[in-house]
Amino acid sequence: MTGPTVSEIGEFALIGRLTGGGVAGQRGGGVPLGPGDDAAVVDAPDGRVVACTDMLIEGRHFRLDWSTPHQVGHKAIAQNAADIYAMGARPTAFLVALGCPSDTPVSVLEQINAGIWAEARSLGSQGVPIVGGDLVQSAQITIAVTALGDLGGRAAVVRSGARPGDVVAIAGRIGFSAAGLAALLAGRAEPADLIEAHCRPRPPYAAGIEAAESGATAMIDISDGLCADLGHVARASGVQVNLDSAALAPPAALVALGAELGIDPQTWMLGGGEDHALAATFPAGSVPADWLVVGVVVDGEPAVLVDGQEWAGLRGWQSFD
Repeated sequence: MTGPTVSEIGEFALIGRLTGGGVAGQRGGGVPLGPGDDAAVVDAPDGRVVACTDMLIEGRHFRLDWSTPHQVGHKAIAQNAADIYAMGARPTAFLVALGCPSDTPVSVLEQINAGIWAEARSLGSQGVPIVGGDLVQSAQITIAVTALGDLGGRAAVVRSGARPGDVVAIAGRIGFSAAGLAALLAGRAEPADLIEAHCRPRPPYAAGIEAAESGATAMIDISDGLCADLGHVARASGVQVNLDSAALAPPAALVALGAELGIDPQTWMLGGGEDHALAATFPAGSVPADWLVVGVVVDGEPAVLVDGQEWAGLRGWQSFD
C-alpha cells in the first residue's frame, strides 16, 4: 500500500486520524467520557463488570498477504466480543492498543481501524463504543483489545457449572476457519467462503444471551478447538464430556475441501479453532431451538471423549507450540 507512513505523519496526527471519526459518538449511551482524557468513564449498570483481553500479532495470528487489514480489524473485535457473550454478558466498551513498525503505511492502520469500528458497530442495536487505547512502535503489527461487558442482572455463565446429565450443544459454525487455513497453507485462493471464515470470523453473538436466559450451566467461546475448549469445561466442572460424532457430520463445503486435500474434515470440526462459535451445557430439555446438541455430560475423570473414546486427532491451538 502507498501513502505516508506512520513515522512521516507522527503519533498524534495518526491518533487524530484513527479517532476522529468516532470520538463524537463515544459520549452518552453508557459512556459519560470517551477518548481524549487519561482514561474513559464507562457506566456499569449491573454493578459488576465482565472484562477480557486478547491479542493479534502479525505473523502469528494473521498475515496481510492472506487477510485484508479491514478483516484483521473485524477479527480483533470479534474474538473479544465472543468471550464477553460466552459469559452471558453484553459488551459495553472496547479499548484498543495498537503497535506497528514506523514504516507501516498509514492506510493500513486506517483500514484496520475501519474494520474494528465496523465490527463494534454491528453489536447490538446501537453498537459498542471504542473508548480509548494506546499506540506504540513495535517490530510487527500488534493489536490488543480489552472488552468490557455487563451481565444485565444475571449470573455469569462460567466453565465450572456443567453437571452430569446435562447435554452439550453448540451455536455457530465449527471447522470452517481451520478448513480455510488449510486451504491457505496449501497455496489456494478457494473456496472463498472458507478462507473468509478464517480471515473474518462471525461469532453467533446473540446465542450467548439466549443460552444464559435459557439456563445454560456452562459456556465457552470455541477459539482453540471444540475438544480443547470443552476440555477446559470438563476440568473446571470435574466432569466428562462425551461427543457424538454423528451429530458433528461435516457440511458439504468441508467434505469437498477435505477430499481435495486428503484431510478428514471432522478433524477441522473437532480440533480446529478460531470460528468463535459457542459451546454450552444445558439441563436436558432447555436447549434453545437454534443450538445443536452434540453430546452429553457424564460422571468420570475430566476428559473429552468422542463416541466414548479418546480423540486422537488435532487437539486444538497451542500458543507455544
